[in-house]
Amino acid sequence: MSKMELKIKKLRKDAKVPQRATNGSAGMDLYACIDQSITLAPGQLAVVPTGIAIELPDNKCAAFLYARSGLGVKHGICLSNGVGVIDSDYRGEICAGLCNVSDKPYTIEPFERVAQMVIAPVLTPDVVETDELSDTLRGEGGFGSTGKK
Repeated sequence: MSKMELKIKKLRKDAKVPQRATNGSAGMDLYACIDQSITLAPGQLAVVPTGIAIELPDNKCAAFLYARSGLGVKHGICLSNGVGVIDSDYRGEICAGLCNVSDKPYTIEPFERVAQMVIAPVLTPDVVETDELSDTLRGEGGFGSTGKK
């Protein structure tokens, strides 16, 4: 398997290049590239710049931004859009849309790790409109239809 390359462009001199905390980390930490602290009140949203742009290897992959579990579980700081999707042809600054779902204010400090970025494959099937779908055991059973175990 050939080695894949992710190109990172610093848009600000002091931006930090994303990196994995350990060899086993799936995500690369993204850092707040801000000049001063941002305090998020409970329920407040903020767009936090990282100071970087990326070039993915091709259109068969995308970058996905996820909350950092420590920020989410300990402080209620999550991504406001659930998961951020960065398409292969986007060349603008990577920003993390954050929200505070806790009942306490949280202060984001300059160069704090605010999100994690995972590069993953993307399937791009041909879309075919049809009048029929194949039958399955579950069928049209929706939320909770498989029962609680």
